[in-house]
Amino acid sequence: MARGVYIHIPFCHQICHYCDFNKVFFKNQPVDAYIEALGQEIAMTVAQNPEAFQQIETIFLGGGTPTALSAAQISRLLEIIRNFIPMQNVKEFTSEANPDELTEEKLQALFDGGVNRLSMGVQSFDAGLLEKIGRTHSNEHVYKAIETAKQVGFTNISIDLMYGLPGQTMEQWAQTLQTALALKLPHYSAYSLIVEPKTVFYIQYAKGKLHLPTQDLEADMYDMLMREMEAAGLVQYEISNFAEEGNESVHNKIYWDNDEYAGFGAGAHGYLAGVRYSNHGPIKKYIETVQSGMRPLVHEHAVTFEEKIEEQMFLGLRKVDGVTFESYEKKMQEPMQKRYGETIEQLVKEGLLQLDERGIRLTRQGRFVGNEVFQQFLT
Repeated sequence: MARGVYIHIPFCHQICHYCDFNKVFFKNQPVDAYIEALGQEIAMTVAQNPEAFQQIETIFLGGGTPTALSAAQISRLLEIIRNFIPMQNVKEFTSEANPDELTEEKLQALFDGGVNRLSMGVQSFDAGLLEKIGRTHSNEHVYKAIETAKQVGFTNISIDLMYGLPGQTMEQWAQTLQTALALKLPHYSAYSLIVEPKTVFYIQYAKGKLHLPTQDLEADMYDMLMREMEAAGLVQYEISNFAEEGNESVHNKIYWDNDEYAGFGAGAHGYLAGVRYSNHGPIKKYIETVQSGMRPLVHEHAVTFEEKIEEQMFLGLRKVDGVTFESYEKKMQEPMQKRYGETIEQLVKEGLLQLDERGIRLTRQGRFVGNEVFQQFLT
């Protein structure tokens, strides 16, 4: 049974240099036809699996950039969602947003349509770094967007930050954190740059023209991040996420709990009835397939028991609370120690895992090398 819904809006007015998500430039795209096709896909999928959608807790609009749409297009999209997705248990409805696209009209359309959480891509408060990574907003756009969002009625606002950026210094990172925390928002996400294939940065990296901070400097930035967030009274609940108590992202927790969710839209991924799937990425192919009366699936994979176990561990260990023995045994019908006893014992000795009567979790030291720890739970 799905707990969440992800809806992909693949349109952008500007392509960021680090982004590898399925996206296209907004201009000359069949945006209205895409929105209607989304409605068809959602209606079709819900009709085929009505029981799977009765307990939906969260909806997340991602991209691309949902706020690349006009206010009228946003209103139509949200109308479609309310028409076809059972909303009775939805407690968190998030939209990603670019600060320089958040007009009062768009914010009102989002709020009136049921969105109650904004996740804003800020990345940095340094103008030079923003230009270097392909962002088009200014700090003033951020301040204005947050102020207007609050006036419209939004109280749950999150911003994304990035570190390990090309040429970024500790001073620049400290200033970004100071500026971000001065906004006193209930939620912050902060991610280190990963150079992904098919991005502008990947091309630069391949040519030796992308000058990144050293691993030691990036680790220092992460250390500063954790210290500054804690000093501001924010609780780290996942490797990259910090929140006031009660404002943790429910939608992202669905992923880390390895629970099921539906994915709609071009290039979207989902996990329903034990099957992980992905949709056609090209906009035209997506629309044509849906209009023909078929779900736009390009790949389906029935998750094996072994894979489910591995996913439970490496996703769950991203959470600061880690993986409990109870949740593991409930899903896997076997005690965690049966399969991972020796692995856990070794990682505890190395100071990377903490073990108690509830379960296991990364130590503070372990958070710095999370991916290396996760690999130990892959067979």
